[in-house]
Amino acid sequence: MFGLSELAVILIVVIAVLCAKKLPELARSAGKSARILKAEARAMKDEDDPATPRVIPGETVPPGTDEPKDQGGREPRQ
Repeated sequence: MFGLSELAVILIVVIAVLCAKKLPELARSAGKSARILKAEARAMKDEDDPATPRVIPGETVPPGTDEPKDQGGREPRQ
């Protein structure tokens, strides 16, 4: 009678006809979910990369000290 591919096409057409009103809403929802998933994956990737240090322009912290110094090596004015 019918092969698997013909049944799949008929099923897709039936679903599209019966759910035509909700398809745009489902597509928007799927898009939002994909964006959220992508953002969360990027955030987790950034958290897992501690090898790149944060750089704060204008301040240097020499090894062994806790106080930041300005570009000329002097203590910053308060």
